[in-house]
Amino acid sequence: MILMEAAQAGSFPWAFTAVYVVGFIAAVAIGSVAWYNSKRPPGWENKERPDIVPEVNAEDPNV
Repeated sequence: MILMEAAQAGSFPWAFTAVYVVGFIAAVAIGSVAWYNSKRPPGWENKERPDIVPEVNAEDPNV
């Protein structure tokens, strides 16, 4: 009800909503990269990594 009233009044904070949407998309993307770089779940040990996911070497001492 409040959202409808705010939208009708023309004062709905679209920039505020956009920050939440962009943040959610970024969180999903970063979480996906982290999941793909983690140890594989049972049954996924021999599956190929997608080309879009970067390889992260945690044992590299130069990092």
